Amino acid sequence: MAPVPAASADKFDDDDYPAYSMGRAAEILGVTPAFLRSLGVAMLIEPQRSSGGHRRYSRYQLRLAARARELVDQSAGLESACRIIILEDQLAEALRVNDELTKRNESA
Repeated sequence: MAPVPAASADKFDDDDYPAYSMGRAAEILGVTPAFLRSLGVAMLIEPQRSSGGHRRYSRYQLRLAARARELVDQSAGLESACRIIILEDQLAEALRVNDELTKRNESA
């Protein structure tokens, strides 16, 4: 078996690398391709496109889609679920930045 080139191995570790086709992403999440398309319409996730125009999803996008499915399964409307996820993501980023700045100030 030939070794995997380092550049290819890095892609597998990258949460933002669009590794999954729509069909595979839907299968992993247990949803329909239409559900994934609706997340794009709601502007929660925007998949990258292959050279042939096919949607490609990253692991990060699959996590967001899984959270959306969880909220929809709990009776949240799709648009409400997407807004909740966006706000959760923004809060997590703000907390990360705040923590980083706090640590930087403590070490100064």
